[in-house]
Amino acid sequence: MEVFLQQLINGISLGSIYALIALGYTMVYGIVQLINFAHGDVYMVGAYLGFFATAILGWSFLPALLMSMVVCAILGMVIEKLAYTPLRNAPRIAALITAIGVSLFLEYGMMLLVSPQVRTFPQVLTEVQYKFFGVVITNRQVIILVVTVALMLLLQYIVHKTMIGKAMRAVSHDKQAAQLMGINVNNTISATFAIGSALAAAAGVLVGIYYNAINPLMGIMPGLKAFVAAVLGGIGIIPGAMTGGFLLGIVEAMVSGYGKSLYRDPVAFVILIIILIVKPTGLFGKNVREKV
Repeated sequence: MEVFLQQLINGISLGSIYALIALGYTMVYGIVQLINFAHGDVYMVGAYLGFFATAILGWSFLPALLMSMVVCAILGMVIEKLAYTPLRNAPRIAALITAIGVSLFLEYGMMLLVSPQVRTFPQVLTEVQYKFFGVVITNRQVIILVVTVALMLLLQYIVHKTMIGKAMRAVSHDKQAAQLMGINVNNTISATFAIGSALAAAAGVLVGIYYNAINPLMGIMPGLKAFVAAVLGGIGIIPGAMTGGFLLGIVEAMVSGYGKSLYRDPVAFVILIIILIVKPTGLFGKNVREKV
């Protein structure tokens, strides 16, 4: 039971990271039906920005987190304007190939800028351990969970209570009707990319303080797993992305904790195959009929 509870805590921490990245995938897909495979590399850029703010500028955790989120929000809008807007009416395969190209550009551009070596993230937070009934919980795990929940609640508020959130929901439902009602679709899509990129940047900084190591290719596997989490919960559905992220993190932790750590990466893609066969719309998705 102690091992189970310990891996459950570890899985919730890891799942928080996946959930934050998956939210960006699901928001963008819900608006423009695009799988933005460059999203995992925005997460990597966010981690490096956090490293720069803490190691070079000497900032504390919270200012570094906010700076990383703001810069990556701007980066997300720039990527959308330069790479995706010209392909708005192009076939989906063209946008998908472009997303892969943007991903490679960010990865190898970062290598050229900072070198491919692994960087050690500075000890921004002194680790403190708490023991409850044999289960160890660190202050870093608590901070990761608190920041994740706070950002998710903020996102829910933005989506359901603000004008830009209402515009995002309208555009995701019917883009042409929203445009006829006076909604600026281009600005709404840019705002969606900005919010999703900011959440990915937050995940990057949190991973930096949790694992203490970053590198230019660190976004590949978490990005793919976050995509799996988004599909698991129901791509395009915000609560689904949150649930999928936490479930995937817990499953991975359980697989690692019970002596099968080599299978922690393959298990994510096995879950993807199973969910696509059994319920392609995800846990929260519904089958929608298209009128011809």
